[in-house]
Amino acid sequence: MLKAQQLTLAVLVNAALISTAFASEQSESKGFVEDAEGSVLFRTGYLHRDKKNGVDDTSSFAQTAIVNLDSGFTKGTVGFAAGIIGDASIKLGENAHTGNDMIPTHGGKDANGKVDAYDHWARGGAYVKARISNTTATYGTQLLDIPVLASNTARLVPEYYTGVLVESNEINNLNLIAGKFTENQLSNQINSDGAKLDRAIVWGAKYKANDQLNLAYYGTDIKDRLDRHYINANFTQGLADKSSLTYDLSAYHTKWDKAANQYLYSQIGESNDSFDNSIAALSTTYNRGPHNVMVAYQQNFGNTGYDYGLGTNVGDGKQSIYMPNSYLSDFIGNDEKSVQLQYTYDFGALNVPGLSWTSAFVYGWDIKATNNAGTMISDNEEEREFFNQVKYTVQSGFAKDASLRLRHSYYRASNNYQNNYIGDTNEWRIWLDIPVKLF
Repeated sequence: MLKAQQLTLAVLVNAALISTAFASEQSESKGFVEDAEGSVLFRTGYLHRDKKNGVDDTSSFAQTAIVNLDSGFTKGTVGFAAGIIGDASIKLGENAHTGNDMIPTHGGKDANGKVDAYDHWARGGAYVKARISNTTATYGTQLLDIPVLASNTARLVPEYYTGVLVESNEINNLNLIAGKFTENQLSNQINSDGAKLDRAIVWGAKYKANDQLNLAYYGTDIKDRLDRHYINANFTQGLADKSSLTYDLSAYHTKWDKAANQYLYSQIGESNDSFDNSIAALSTTYNRGPHNVMVAYQQNFGNTGYDYGLGTNVGDGKQSIYMPNSYLSDFIGNDEKSVQLQYTYDFGALNVPGLSWTSAFVYGWDIKATNNAGTMISDNEEEREFFNQVKYTVQSGFAKDASLRLRHSYYRASNNYQNNYIGDTNEWRIWLDIPVKLF
C-alpha cells in the first residue's frame, strides 16, 4: 500500500514538471481579487422518516446559509489563493424527533423525554491554495468528491474534511489526485473533528480516453479502519435518431482493520476476525430525447456488506457509495444481489424547462442477516424500495437557479433484516435551494 502511495505522489510531482501542449491554468490567472468569487446558498431542508414496527420516527426541519468565498490566484509562476467555507443554521419548529444527520444535538433527551437539539449553530473553516502550471495543492477545510472519501452533501449542511489535497491536470485528459486528511466533521456535528479521524490517505486517477470512454481508479487507507479501492469504466454508444446507450461498470473492494469490525452492520464471525467486502455493479442507460431508462445489477461478495460512514469513528465519508442502486437503501447487505429499473423524464420537451421526474424500483435478495453477536440467522433475506423524485430549477429571472426538490422512498425489508439495517420506512425529503452570487 505504501509503495502505491509513493508512486502516486511521484507521478504528481513529475507531472507538475512536464511541459504540455495545452495552456497552463496558472498562466491565465488574473489576480487574487480579480478572479475572486463569493456565493451564499440559502437552503430550507425537511427530512422525515416514518418508521414502522414500533421504531420511533425521526423528523428534522431547519434553515441554513452555506457560504463559499474563494479568492483568485496571484500572478506569477506559483500562484497563491485562499478561501472560506462554512454554514450558519437555525432549526424550524420544535424538532423533538430530530435525526438523520440533519441537526446537531446536545446529547440525550430533555426533561420531557424529547431530543435536545441545537436551536442555532455555525461551522466551517478556511483553506489556502498554491498552484504551479496545472497542479494545485489545497490545505485546510474542504468538501471532498472522491468515491472512496466523499463528503455527505445530501443533508442540510455538508460534511467537512481538514487536510491537504493535491490535484494535477498536467497531462491532457488525465486527472491525478493525492491527499492526506486528519479531521472529519459530519453534517450534524459542531466539533471540527467530531468523527475522530486519525489519518486518511487518498490517491487516484481519472482518464478520458476519448469522447465515449472514461476510466477511473481511487484508493484510500484510513488508519486502524480500512483499505478501500474503487474502479469505474463508463462508455457511451451513439445510436440512430440521436439516441444513445451508456454502459457503466463500478466496483469497490474494502479490507477492514480489526479495530473497525465493531462498526460493521452485517459482519459474520468474531470481532477479531478479518473482514472484507467486494461490491460490483453494471448498469445500462438508454437515452432518447427527454427519456432515460436505466437497468442495473449489483452484487456483494465477502464476509460483510459494503459498509461506509458508520457512526463517528470510521471517517470514510457518508457519501462514499458511488453505485447505481443507492437511494434511501444502498442495497449493500452481506452477499446481497439487487436489480433496478429507473425512468427519468425531462419536461423541457413539454415546454417546461427545468422540471424533471425520476422513478425507480430496486429489489435485493439473498441477504445474510446476523444477530448482535455476528452470528448468521438467515441467508435468504430481502429488501425493496420504490423511489420517486420531482425537481424544478428556475431557468431565468431574479430567481434563476433556485430549485425545489421533493423526494419520497417507500422501503420494506423482510423480518430478519429489520434490525440489521434501516428497517421498514416511509421517507420524505423536501429541499428548497436559493443560491445568491455575491461577486
